[in-house]
Amino acid sequence: MSESPERDARHKARMQRKKAVVDARIARAGDEHGLLLVHTGNGKGKSSAAFGMAARALGHGMRVGVVQFVKGTASTGEEAFFRRFPEQVCYHVMGEGFTWEIQDRQRDIDGACEAWKVARELLGDPSIGLVLLDELNIALKYGYLELEPVLADIRARPLHQHVVATGRSAPPGLIEAADTVTEMGLVKHAFQAGVRAQKGIEY
Repeated sequence: MSESPERDARHKARMQRKKAVVDARIARAGDEHGLLLVHTGNGKGKSSAAFGMAARALGHGMRVGVVQFVKGTASTGEEAFFRRFPEQVCYHVMGEGFTWEIQDRQRDIDGACEAWKVARELLGDPSIGLVLLDELNIALKYGYLELEPVLADIRARPLHQHVVATGRSAPPGLIEAADTVTEMGLVKHAFQAGVRAQKGIEY
């Protein structure tokens, strides 16, 4: 597509101004430490984005720890993939399954507490660069875990370790403690039209 020299010149001037602003912000961002990230909201993609971060961390030579809180015995593509790297990924599928399948609050609480014991070990391991707490938000939402002890363990982690927590309805206290929060918004989902969960897309 052919553009006029004037439009090209305006675009270049805009990008030069934008670069100056971005470069200045980068120069001011001198701090570097492990981040707490929260992926929440009703839209699809919370766990998918977190596992993308796990792949990115592996690409940088980091070790990754994963705890899945309510997935139970469900088979997922991410588990099948990341278990190919046992030296780099500590992968733990905890609990007995989705809360609506178990229908027993005490069993859910017991499963979440066992999962948090594993998570605490990962959070205390300085050799692990990223800890992925998949569906932690659900365990907190239903009160299977108390927020303050969870936050205390996260705060006590090694300085440069990153943590990402996923799940709908992240509690306000977790959002307040986080460095980065992303809310996935639901615009449209195939399930609403009667399409069942697809291998490689939902699991």
